[in-house]
Amino acid sequence: MSWLSKVFELNPAGLNWPRGVLFLDIALVPLIVFWAIGHEQYLVSALFGLVFTWLNDPGGSYGYRASHIAVFAVTGAGVTALGFGIGGEAWGWLVLAAFAVTLVAGLSVAFGVRRFVAALFLNIWFIAALGQAFSLHHSARITTYTWAQVLAWAGGAALWIVMTFAGWLIRGRKDHPPMVAEIPGDTSRRKLTRPLIIFAVIRALVMAGTVALAFGLDLSHGFWMPIAAIIAMKPSLEQTTLVAAQRLVGTLIGAGAAGLLLLLPANEHGPKLFAVEHGLEVVALVVLMHAVAAHTLNYALYSAAITMGVLILVDLPQPSDYASEGYRVLWTLSGVGIALLGMLLAGMLAKHTAKAPAQSA
Repeated sequence: MSWLSKVFELNPAGLNWPRGVLFLDIALVPLIVFWAIGHEQYLVSALFGLVFTWLNDPGGSYGYRASHIAVFAVTGAGVTALGFGIGGEAWGWLVLAAFAVTLVAGLSVAFGVRRFVAALFLNIWFIAALGQAFSLHHSARITTYTWAQVLAWAGGAALWIVMTFAGWLIRGRKDHPPMVAEIPGDTSRRKLTRPLIIFAVIRALVMAGTVALAFGLDLSHGFWMPIAAIIAMKPSLEQTTLVAAQRLVGTLIGAGAAGLLLLLPANEHGPKLFAVEHGLEVVALVVLMHAVAAHTLNYALYSAAITMGVLILVDLPQPSDYASEGYRVLWTLSGVGIALLGMLLAGMLAKHTAKAPAQSA
């Protein structure tokens, strides 16, 4: 009970409802747009483009903000093109791409913590894009185009740029603080030590391994495994054991809740299926709103909400039944377990490399 109380300990000062409501306000824009034009298969790309661009807004003068946001948006468009471009290809390409993207994201810490966090956002989006592309590729009733997915991402990012410009004018052209104060603003370069490189390589190997299992074995709903792994894994060596436990527990809770909700469209057809799927998209946005508002309230609850919202949005095109629910739970547990093993291995190697210089000295 003592361990559970620590994992779910609340920090009331960390609840930020205005930020959560702002997220919901901006996320409703692409939702309504894609409902109106009847192409909901592009909604996930637009939402991730909008939300991750918003989270990565560094604040400061408008010129500084716009230039950094634009670079992030262009990079995200490239990641989107890669994810959806190879989503239906042979699984070997998916494994190679997952390894490369995760490794680059891990090594980006050399360019500052701020850029490292931005790279992690894109890393998570790339894994989600692979899952979305694979899901849509195997859906007989939905057609998708890579160029349209890239355009949707760019449109979401551009929407935030427009909103920042409007806000800048309304505030009298004054500088704006960072949108998410909890994200470090440090852009000073760091030396890539051996432990950091080892940890980045292990994270990349874990993601490559889960992608290989999910897509190489053509597992039903297998992409839940790499998504669970990327969310559950610690992004850096500096995170504590408590935070790692919160990520693991939160991922399991969120995936379980998402799986139960995805049972709702089972055996539904026609207008009722249409209504249920649209209702679940709204539920996903509300859940993500709570995640944004409760980012520092409790990290386990935050991880649960993020996992739940992402998996609902990514897996909606897939048919659902009790067998599918079983597969989702199994692959989630597998992904979290592999992530845990990867973190333990990284920790052991970090301690070993730290002891080696001391012993030689």
